[in-house]
This record gives sequence, C-alpha cells and structure tokens, in this order.
Amino acid sequence: MAGSLKDSVPPHNLEAEQATLGAMLLDWTCVNNVLTILRQQPEVFYSQQNQIIYKCLINLSNKSITGDTLTLISELTKSGELEKAGGPAYIASLTDVVPSSANVEYYANIVKDTAIRRNMIRVSSEIKADSFDQSRESRQILEEAEKKIFALSDIDSSTNVHAMSEVVPNTIELIERNYHQKGSYTGIASGYKVLDNMTNGFQNGELIIIGARPSMGKTALALNMMEDIAVKQKIPCGFFSLEMAYNQIGQRLLSQVARISGGKIRSGMLKLEELQKLQDAAGQCFEAPLYIVDTPNMQLIDLRSVARRLKTEHDIKIIFIDYIGLVSTEHSDAPVYEQVAEISKSLKSLARELNIPVVALSQVARDAEGNEPTLAQLRGSGSVEQDADVVMFIHRERKKTEEGETNPVQDAKLIVAKQRNGPIGDVNLIFLANFTRFESKVNDDN
Repeated sequence: MAGSLKDSVPPHNLEAEQATLGAMLLDWTCVNNVLTILRQQPEVFYSQQNQIIYKCLINLSNKSITGDTLTLISELTKSGELEKAGGPAYIASLTDVVPSSANVEYYANIVKDTAIRRNMIRVSSEIKADSFDQSRESRQILEEAEKKIFALSDIDSSTNVHAMSEVVPNTIELIERNYHQKGSYTGIASGYKVLDNMTNGFQNGELIIIGARPSMGKTALALNMMEDIAVKQKIPCGFFSLEMAYNQIGQRLLSQVARISGGKIRSGMLKLEELQKLQDAAGQCFEAPLYIVDTPNMQLIDLRSVARRLKTEHDIKIIFIDYIGLVSTEHSDAPVYEQVAEISKSLKSLARELNIPVVALSQVARDAEGNEPTLAQLRGSGSVEQDADVVMFIHRERKKTEEGETNPVQDAKLIVAKQRNGPIGDVNLIFLANFTRFESKVNDDN
C-alpha cells in the first residue's frame, strides 16, 4: 500500500538539480538562461548542498567572475562552506552528470516545477493550520490563502533584486522598441488621445485616481474609458461598481455607444431607428471582455479577493473602482483618514501584485464646488496623493439654459494634477449630458 502524503518525500529531482549546476560549470555562458528561469532564489533547489552551490554561482555572476569547478571551490573555501556543499569531490562530479549545456533550460524548468510543488504543499499546510485557528476570522484566512496561492502562480516574476547589468540592457531594449513603434503607447490607451500622449497610456502596476465633486461625471468618464478599452480594443477589463447595479451600468454603456439619451432608454419612448441603434450597440458590447462587480459597501478584503479571481480566470488587464469612498475596511471604527489611507495603500499594492493599472474614482472636498479641484482637496488627500502614481480631476461648470434646464453640451476639463513619471497639464473635453459622455474637444482624428 502506498504511504500517506504525510510520510511521503517532498517533490524533488536531484538529477535535474545536478544537471543544471553541472551545465553552468561546463559552460558559463548559460548562466543568464538559468537565472532567467530560477532567478536569484537558491531555495528552489531541494538539496542543501545544491542550494549552497547555486548561491555561490549567483555571487560569482554578480561579481562578473566566470564560474567553473576551480573558482567555485575557491569561493566556497573562502566562505567556509566547502564541506557543507559536499566537498571538492561532489563539486567535481557535477560536470560528469551532463555531456553539454544544450539542455540546461529543460533541467532548470524541472527544478522550478518541483519547487512550485513543494511550495504548494507548504502553503496548503499553512492554510490548514490557519483554518484550525479559531481566534481568526475565516474571511481573513481566506484572503491570505488566495494571496499565497496567487503568488505561487506568479512565481516567474517574484524576484525583487535586479542588478544594473540586468536593468540597463532591458531598459535600452524597451527604448529601442518604443522608437521603432512610434505612435503606439506602452500602457493601455484610455481613448482620449491628448491624455494618452501625456501618460503614454495607463501603466501596469500604477494606481490612477480620478477625482471630482458629485455629479461631475466620474462614473461617466470611467465608462467612456472602459468602452474604448473593452468594447473597441477588446482588452479584458474589470469594473467594481459600488454605487450602481450592473443593469444600470449596462444601460449607461448602451446609451454611450448608441448615442441615445438615457432618459429615452429608461422611459421606452424610442423610435424604430433608435431601437436599431441600441441593438447594434448591444451587439458590440455583447462580446466585450468586460466584467462588472456590483456589490454595495464592498469590504476591501473582498475586493482584493475578487480582483485576484478576475485576473486568474479572465486575465483582466485593468480595473476600475467606483468609488473609493464606498469601500469598507475591517477597521470601521478607525478615523476616516486612516481608513482611506489603508484603502489607497492596499489598492497600490494590488496594482503591483497583479501588475495591472488600477483606476479608482474619488470625491473631492466640498470647498472645490465651482472651482478647479486641487490635490489638497482629495478625500484623505495625504495618503491618496502619496500612493497614487497619477491623479486627475474632472472640472466643468454646471451651466443651465435660459429655460433653466441643464445645457446638453458643456465645456469640461480633465486636470492631470500629478503624474509620477510624466508631465502634468489640462485635457480639454466636451460633456454631452444627454449621453453622459465625454468627448475630446478637438476630434482626435483631426
């Protein structure tokens, strides 16, 4: 009978570990291939001897010293770890395991695969132990478990140490690629060309804040951007609507795409040609990779959990959150500014973790009414301003017609007040009130 999981040896492949190290010692030019796969993480090796050897080879690489049997033995002797690494005989035997370095990437991937499996077992054990801890809330345990599991699936990008010898070539390669792809953006285009020229698109890992007074069009602008991203560009997008139900979002989106008044859609007073426009718009939106979450007063812990699930299941490339003020924290009795600080830090961390842009809407202070908002007027301004990579404000005057009705066409402005990696300035827009839609003041195509 097979032994129980408890008594089994953790997954490992000593032959693949030895072959990887032996190939590096035979042909030092393959060291970068191995580092690309295994990163600077000696713990991916199961054998402690092999961990010590790999760590030493990493140090030799960082010192730009060619690694071979003699230099490795010399370095281990200096550090006093030669015997722990198996001694000269074991090190010399590594090069006998492989005839050449031709298959080094294959061996390294086997080492990584077994390391992932060991980590899965470790994480499973930690989750099991946490589940028996009655002093902790189940939702907190679940959120931590999801975070650990997501980290396992993203092991390829888990290294945080990058030497300049790696940074400079990668940066030059990026610059050259941008040079040869003039006119394209390094991030996700918002659909507003003047804004995209300033930001180069919404960048992965960044937190973008869009602030405005109530009824200024925060949701409308987010939906306009989302329409361009998901409907036109077909880029998977997540939208957390904490204020409006999903069917309301659907109505507003169809109104924007079909350019039919939301009031007409709600009342059903539609002409035949307008109904046809709506059907055409519905066809465009039906296939859009857009995923709407409409949980009111959503807990921060749940928001992060759902975002990870959307990333895993649908590979979303950007998230919109409408809006920060409706996100709840576990510390509901804490002062508002502390809760906002916790939310903004967590959203920035989420953007980095998922490596996507996170666009969050935010209200500004009452004294901004009628004036152009400033960074100081952001709700919880200190922490939000600090954590955000880009902060922009919507400003428009609430103009009325002579009959006292809202002017259907209004001048508007998108003020880029902060951009960590680019210029600040204004983007002139026109707000079409009937369709709750922002358009570029000058047609982007012209």
